[in-house]
Amino acid sequence: MPTSYESVAIFTSQYSAEEVNHAIGEYRKLLNALGASIVHEEFWGLKQLAYPIEKQTTGYYWVVEYTGNGNVVEKLELALKRDENALRFLTTRLDKYAVKYNEDRRNGIVGPIRRKAAQDAAAAEAAAQALAEPPRERPTLVRREKEAPQVT
Repeated sequence: MPTSYESVAIFTSQYSAEEVNHAIGEYRKLLNALGASIVHEEFWGLKQLAYPIEKQTTGYYWVVEYTGNGNVVEKLELALKRDENALRFLTTRLDKYAVKYNEDRRNGIVGPIRRKAAQDAAAAEAAAQALAEPPRERPTLVRREKEAPQVT
């Protein structure tokens, strides 16, 4: 039975975006050649690192979720170790709860997409409510003039 995995790789910022996309394409081909099926992948682009890695402060992030056997993970990690432009990588095995969470996140049920959708819905509701309500009458302000001081 295939197991679900998620791998995150950080590539050096000395690459251009096209070179990073080419390298990611090679890793995709490797995963497919090893019999893994890619469930989902995200290219986060150039991000600031939390701390310098090999004197680099920025890097290109790539996240891929795939299913396969342990042999696939070994081969992918070996290829990433050999790539001098890969600063760091991490592979985790996903349990059924993590797989469900990732699926819900992609569908917008949980995570930042849901929060943004909720904010948009609240803004649309407020706008609709503002249009539905008749304008309130403003109280009229009465201006009093100051009385002149009396001189005796």
